[in-house]
Amino acid sequence: MSIRLYDSLTRSLCELRPAQPDGIFRFYNCGPTVYAPAHIGNFRTFVVNDIIRRLLELEFGANKVKHVRNLTDVDDKTIKRARDEQRPLADVTQQWTAKFHADCASLNCLPPHVEPTATGHIPEQVDMIAVLMKKGNAYRAADGSVYFKVNSFEAYGALSRVKERELQTGSALKATPADADEKEDVSDFALWKAHKPEDGANAWDSPWGRGRPGWHIECSAMSKKHLGETIDLHTGGVDLLFPHHENEIAQSQCCNGTPFSHHWYHSEHLLVDGKKMSKSLGNLYTLDELVAKGFSPMALRYALLMGHPRKQLSFSLDSLHAAESALKTLRTYRAALDGRSRAEATTTFAPIFTALADDLNIPGAFGALFTIVNRGPAGVDLAAFDRVLFALGFQLAALDLPPVEAPAAIVTLAAKRWAAKQAKDFAGADAYRQELTTAGWNMKDAKDGYSLEPLKP
Repeated sequence: MSIRLYDSLTRSLCELRPAQPDGIFRFYNCGPTVYAPAHIGNFRTFVVNDIIRRLLELEFGANKVKHVRNLTDVDDKTIKRARDEQRPLADVTQQWTAKFHADCASLNCLPPHVEPTATGHIPEQVDMIAVLMKKGNAYRAADGSVYFKVNSFEAYGALSRVKERELQTGSALKATPADADEKEDVSDFALWKAHKPEDGANAWDSPWGRGRPGWHIECSAMSKKHLGETIDLHTGGVDLLFPHHENEIAQSQCCNGTPFSHHWYHSEHLLVDGKKMSKSLGNLYTLDELVAKGFSPMALRYALLMGHPRKQLSFSLDSLHAAESALKTLRTYRAALDGRSRAEATTTFAPIFTALADDLNIPGAFGALFTIVNRGPAGVDLAAFDRVLFALGFQLAALDLPPVEAPAAIVTLAAKRWAAKQAKDFAGADAYRQELTTAGWNMKDAKDGYSLEPLKP
């Protein structure tokens, strides 16, 4: 199985292969900003990245893939949340990191091999900025902030195809009133932000004064620290392509003098009922909100994979109903299989893997899967089918919802407890169990899932 993905830089399909002699495939994807629960649009990107991770492991071997996903735990949003709630920044970010991990476990996303934080890598970021200063790619402004000089990197814009006029007038790069007077050029971006009163205690020492890193330098420093100067694949949502990934390329390549990533892959936006997600429209869902409506996390995972990752996908509650039905069909089919090994097992499911390896053609893989399922279970090998389930990340029993007669609030508590247990947050799991007991319900764990029953009077 040779995996080919669309490369956002070259605008062509390219084969994924490790470049280093050790044969390890180095893979970085941008993680969440941990100040609130991630919404389902965020999770489309993370689920797609999980499919990539699984295919890489099947292709190269689990011990030949190194996956790094960062956590942004210091920026304007995290600091504002901490200030609004009058809590230390670390308390806020640890709370939402735990929630993100629980949601990822519910959606059966494999954890990254390394999950670095921005605050845990301040020295590495300072070191990169110092090199950029020395090379003339960055400069210190009057207030102590440090900016990257975009016109010092001739290849700037190659990823996003941004034009010179867009550098001058585009909103993505347009200077805000707060820093317009500090920059030498409107297109320059912050590497280090000088401390301001509203930042409170969230500042670190640097050669340019106390402050905090800019958003873009975080990923460059963490990727370099854990994967080296050049990586095999960098992924993220299409919203990060510009300016975040464009800026990563500029600062990394100017600092290190080597290509930053051999391959770039971006997944498209998730719409809800054909509209952009927003709080004002009331269509910005979290996993908990969908579980409270009676849907399983696996149904959400399935629904997020219904469209091609490089095309916009319109999500609806009806798509969750369709996903539940499809998962039920797969569950019934698997139950009819036996464990006997057969020589033809590999070829039976080959069309599925061929589709997945062809630029993540997940709809094509689904079509091939149900063509096989509709032929019936006769002669099909269980282990080969489970390999398909691994590639797609589907758990057909472990995360099903309890019986529908349980009230929505109880269903939500049970799902949270199961997710906490899967994430090894045992203190959280015990707390949720106590809430269930207080509400009059008993949650019985089994190897592949759980059930709910009312406590007897």
